[in-house]
Amino acid sequence: VDALVNWARKSSLWPLPFGTACCAIEFMSVVSSHYDLSRFGAEVVRFSPRQADLLIVAGTITDKMAPVLKKIYDQMPEPKWVLSMGACASSGGFYRAYHVVQSIKEIIPVDVFVAGCPPTPENLIHGIMMIQKIVEKDSVKNARG
Repeated sequence: VDALVNWARKSSLWPLPFGTACCAIEFMSVVSSHYDLSRFGAEVVRFSPRQADLLIVAGTITDKMAPVLKKIYDQMPEPKWVLSMGACASSGGFYRAYHVVQSIKEIIPVDVFVAGCPPTPENLIHGIMMIQKIVEKDSVKNARG
């Protein structure tokens, strides 16, 4: 049963973009016709956390945005996955300031980190394919809770 459920899940990811900076613009190019993210089953972008299973965090997260990000993550139904897109979300980027979170993994669990400033569309697509591999190996019984 796991194989069938995981095949369906990996082929129908519903991403929720949480974009705060330049990487969000790069995400827009990935969902355009040139790169056609729908080939990978992530065509339906959701803007409600209750309808999404993949959170794509793109951009700088400040201390004021951290509780908002945590609240959005908590509102997502299980199973859920997180992709950290770009240097700012993954490591604070070049902002070494008191108000910038140095990695979103301090706030929420992260499944895949995508490098770049901003990452190329190909890197983001590769990150989504890595999420699909994680989904494929997950057990329905062992969903994160």
